[in-house]
Amino acid sequence: MIIPHAKVGSSLKNKTGGWRSQKPIFNPELCKKCGLCQLHCPENCISGVEMDKKVEERSVAKTDYDFCKGCGICAKVCPFGAIKMVEEEK
Repeated sequence: MIIPHAKVGSSLKNKTGGWRSQKPIFNPELCKKCGLCQLHCPENCISGVEMDKKVEERSVAKTDYDFCKGCGICAKVCPFGAIKMVEEEK
């Protein structure tokens, strides 16, 4: 029998972003706030994307780097090129 290391419901305690080699950087000038990055993030660690087109201010999406694994899905799904993956500083 295999016993999992992480217990059910403990994902907030298991910060898994420490092994990432790249991280997403958002460019607020290119972001159109479509929300695709937030929708497709498998770790649900992107927040601050206003999907309401009436919002005029350019807020920057926020990534919770404690949980971001650097998969790059957010950058791949962004149709505006507003997310670039950069080398993680060690």
